[in-house]
Amino acid sequence: MGILANKKIAILGDRDGIPGPAIEACVATVPGTEIVFSTTECFV
Repeated sequence: MGILANKKIAILGDRDGIPGPAIEACVATVPGTEIVFSTTECFV
């Protein structure tokens, strides 16, 4: 995930797909990233 290094990240998760906290946990392992927004929504 070198393309995410040293970036600010906004995360939109899906209730029936991949929730925001799961994506956040993965992105948090990339050095230098800053998660500025994370949410899980229901898209119907």
